[in-house]
Amino acid sequence: MIHNILSLIVSSIAGVFAGFLFLRFWMQVQRIRPPAQLAQAIFQLTDWIVHPIRRIVPGYRGYDWASVIAVLLVALMAVSVTRWSLLMIAPAQLLVYAIIQTAQWVLYSLFMLLILEVIFSWVNPHAPLTPFVRALNEPLLSPIRRVVPAIGGIDFSPMLLLLLLNALNMLLSGL
Repeated sequence: MIHNILSLIVSSIAGVFAGFLFLRFWMQVQRIRPPAQLAQAIFQLTDWIVHPIRRIVPGYRGYDWASVIAVLLVALMAVSVTRWSLLMIAPAQLLVYAIIQTAQWVLYSLFMLLILEVIFSWVNPHAPLTPFVRALNEPLLSPIRRVVPAIGGIDFSPMLLLLLLNALNMLLSGL
């Protein structure tokens, strides 16, 4: 019982933190400048782990690999804590669990970005964060929009991408 509660707390905190690290990476990949307060929050939350890693692994071709490695390290820590009952687990297997956890966190992050875009489009399409979230989702949605155009003025591409992300997550959960 206590182990389950500890696992929930560690997984939740690590997942949110990994989401910020992934957002930092994704913003730099897409070359999107976030609103000032959001950027300040993201960088303040993640600089403590990204900067030391960046000294060892610098960015390459515009990609912030330090953020990706930080996500993997957070996943490794979270998997180690949540699976401490499996003390006889091999380090290679622990690394595989961490990679799977990282992939799931990436899918969850993309899932949340899509949900945010859908909420903004319904509630307030002119909110200050709407263009930022839309720009983050556009590389994922545009290929689907080319295949499935809007029907009756309704864009079904976010729903299809959510289904695809959910299916990928189910595949990862089965590993």
